[in-house]
Amino acid sequence: MSRKENRIYGVPTNIITGFLGVGKTTFILSLLQQKPKNERWAILVNEFGEIGVDGSLISGNHSEAEEVFIREVPGGCMCCAAGLPMQIALNQLIAKAKPDRLLIEPTGLGHPKEVLEVLSAKHYRDILDIQQCITLVDARKLADTRYTKHDTFNQQIAMADIIVGHKADLYGKAEQNTLINYVTRERENVVPIIFTAQGELDIATLNGKSKVITTLHHHNHSTKLDPSINDAEIPSKGYLKIENAGEGFHSIGWRFAPDRIFNRSALINWFGSINVERAKGVFITNDGVFGYNITSDTITETELDDCIESRLEIITLEKSALAEVDLWRSLQQ
Repeated sequence: MSRKENRIYGVPTNIITGFLGVGKTTFILSLLQQKPKNERWAILVNEFGEIGVDGSLISGNHSEAEEVFIREVPGGCMCCAAGLPMQIALNQLIAKAKPDRLLIEPTGLGHPKEVLEVLSAKHYRDILDIQQCITLVDARKLADTRYTKHDTFNQQIAMADIIVGHKADLYGKAEQNTLINYVTRERENVVPIIFTAQGELDIATLNGKSKVITTLHHHNHSTKLDPSINDAEIPSKGYLKIENAGEGFHSIGWRFAPDRIFNRSALINWFGSINVERAKGVFITNDGVFGYNITSDTITETELDDCIESRLEIITLEKSALAEVDLWRSLQQ
């Protein structure tokens, strides 16, 4: 990346994509552990739900003082509405961070080819240097037709420069071979496949010009795109709730007033009792601030430095009765 007359040129840019619950945030946190101390990194995070949580999970581990700058685009696929939400957030992030590297994490239900189309537009051709596009896949999911028949899942595989078989500690050689065969069948050209766990991947893998060739693929899903929800004042009842739907999934998100203190043990027990596709949150608890990642097979708790308020996002296949749960009353200290 170079700067000339206060303009920014050639920022190395990587798209990190993958379906719901594959571990993209864990992967990015692992990459950040390898960030050279003299570099400034920017991360643009897109979330399916209206309430932004991933940004808090990352910023709770890495701050701007460590030269890590984060911006969220919640509310569905950020390439929609002519890419305007994405472009606004991206322009503001680049102007503030003046980064040496940019990581873009589309929602697991987003359209990576369309995201890449926005990044390849004339306006960004001199600003961004599109490097390796990485798709994370949990090889076990290939046994589930909800994944293999989902257009977004297959698009993520089709647009990858590198495919990472993530969570490889949870499956064996048979599942690895299934992923290799699936990728070989679905793609016209050969692509490297790397198996790893806990986001472990050499940072050097990010380098190299992307070979992805895209053609604009129009899609007609809708999204509310209400960025103000993350800045709105929380009402006197102590929380704000909003829902979203698309791509066959539903999301329910909550923001809680900063003075609401949650019971850590009750939170962990509650997360273990719910049956959802995906849940993630940051909570101010009686034991400190913690971030939570919940998938079909794991509950991960991470202690964070701080957060301005508690937030929770749940993604389900069907509209859930969880929408009516008064969380802060049942789980507060």
